[in-house]
Amino acid sequence: MSYVKPAELVTRMVDAGAYKLQMSTRDTLIRSFMGAALLTIAAAFAVTVSVNTGQPLLGALLFPVGFVMLYLLGYDLLTGVFTLTPLALLDKRPGATVGGMFRNWGLVFLGNFGGAFMVAVLMAVYFTYGFSTEPSAVGLAIGEIGHGRTVGYADHGAAGMLTLFIRGVLCNWLVSTGVVMAMISDNVLGKIVAMWMPIMLFFYMGFEHSIVNMFLFPSGLLLGADFTIMDYLIWNEIPTVVGNLVGGLLFVGLPLYLTHGRPATRRKRAARAAVSTAQVSAAQDSSGQERMPEQTAPADRDVEPVHAG
Repeated sequence: MSYVKPAELVTRMVDAGAYKLQMSTRDTLIRSFMGAALLTIAAAFAVTVSVNTGQPLLGALLFPVGFVMLYLLGYDLLTGVFTLTPLALLDKRPGATVGGMFRNWGLVFLGNFGGAFMVAVLMAVYFTYGFSTEPSAVGLAIGEIGHGRTVGYADHGAAGMLTLFIRGVLCNWLVSTGVVMAMISDNVLGKIVAMWMPIMLFFYMGFEHSIVNMFLFPSGLLLGADFTIMDYLIWNEIPTVVGNLVGGLLFVGLPLYLTHGRPATRRKRAARAAVSTAQVSAAQDSSGQERMPEQTAPADRDVEPVHAG
């Protein structure tokens, strides 16, 4: 399996972030809609496996199939763009602006919610025979997840809110690691194995993923679970989004960029400057007049990313 070293990996991350900021509104919405749809179908699958087998670990082992499919197809999740797009600003890529970044985040959020909600409606119909019967065992389990992870946090007050936020942070630490690991190999099998590991961990640990929750909680409400839309927004979705932002950027994007990205670029520029100075000095010593060294390739180039995910 091919392996991409960390310095090249960071270049790919920055390229991907810059590319996403330049995408059209149509492409951003389509890719985020489909990304959330595939991920949330996999979430429904994982819950189904867990309920039917009584083995939550088996559900966690199988859940990453949705994540793998969506990133191999070049679709987007909010958790991923939280990590990648700020790097384009830090690297001062042409066209990368704060306004463009927030625009991208807003469009991806809308697309992800649309895709997740569509799956929530479809699965609610599936679990109830078109709302003509009581929810199946899997539908009841999804409703209980929604209740426990909204009202359950609210029962603990500030401590519950802190726990919710930390679970969001931990979630996107792992999920964004999966996003980045998708770029660490040029081989499809290598990508799949690299992505599978962190996604399996986050799901089994019960961390809070804003896009998965866009499916679980609307599903719970459609299936008659005992919580409200405001419970969902205040005691799950909003703190989870903030936690996901912090976790992905603080523990994945920035550490890789700071240690393998910008400092490496500075060292390369310094080395090229030293070589150029030496060439000028040698030319002056040999001919008695200044002669310009051969022009070298620019340090930073804007290229289409190897991985759009």
